Parts: sequence; C-alpha cells; structure tokens
Amino acid sequence: MLLHRAVFLDRDGVLNRERGEYTYRPEDFDILPGVCESLHKLQGAGFRLIVVTNQGGISKGLYDTADVLRCHHYLMQQCGITLDDLFFAPIHPSVSRSLAFKPHSLMLERAIALHRICAARSWMVGDSIRDIEAAQKVGLRTIFIKDKKESACESADYVAHSLAEASEIILSVPERRD
Repeated sequence: MLLHRAVFLDRDGVLNRERGEYTYRPEDFDILPGVCESLHKLQGAGFRLIVVTNQGGISKGLYDTADVLRCHHYLMQQCGITLDDLFFAPIHPSVSRSLAFKPHSLMLERAIALHRICAARSWMVGDSIRDIEAAQKVGLRTIFIKDKKESACESADYVAHSLAEASEIILSVPERRD
C-alpha cells in the first residue's frame, strides 16, 4: 500500500498572525508573509497539507465550528489552494479533557490513518512546544517556528522563523526511509 507524505501545520502563529486572542473571524485572519507561496511549493512537491489546530474557544462558547471553517476557507481562497484536510480540537483544558487537544496526538493519529500517511516521511510545523510534543509521539519530523510567545524548543528537529523558512528546510532535507 502506498503511503503518502504530509506536512501538518498548526494554524495560529504558523499560517496566520498570532494575535494573543482567539482568531475566529476571517477579517481578523491575517495570513503571514510567504504562507501562500510555501503551501504551493510543498503541495507541488507532493506533500499533503493538513492543518491541526487546538480551538479551545469553541468549548468556552466564544465561537463555533462554522467560524473555524470560515477561516479555513478564507485561507484557501486567499492562497488559491485546496488544503487536504483540517483537524481541530474544540476543547479547552479548563472546560473539558480530550486526547485530541495538543500535546496529545489524537488529531495527528486520525489524519495519518485517514490519509494513509507515512509518519517517517512527514513533518509537523508548529509554534508551540505542545505542537512538537504531539508530533514526536507519532514519529513526525518537527520544525519549531520561533516567535515571541515561545522562543525556544530544544526538542524540535529544526527551528525556523516562518513557514517560508520551514518549507525550504522540508524541501532540502533528504527523505528518511525508516
């Protein structure tokens, strides 16, 4: 059975600007420089593109699933791309518990199974330690987007300052065969 390669992408801080508050309206969804071009390059190189994001504001009653989907569609429309999938955890630890909420790995496990992905040939790009921890649980290579929120993650395989830089790493690193 053919297994696919994928790049799993956290949303806030990787695809759109981290505002320090929940982003759930397209008018507040500020796509970061180089994101659209990076998505096209990665998809053109044969990677599936899957967004995996905690959306705790849903369980807090601040917004709903339709709001998350509107932002996802806005991103695809603005970038002129169709992403392969979106997984989100509508949970916040202050309200309830879930193995889907990163740093748990259930969202990644579901995506890997559904899309027949080879974890050893795939990547996670995230801007928080919990993104990296979730990815490592399923054997993904990791790139930590360094920003002001969390300036260090020593356990990540690579560190970048943007998705554009991360995509160059992904496209230049030899593929693992394990």
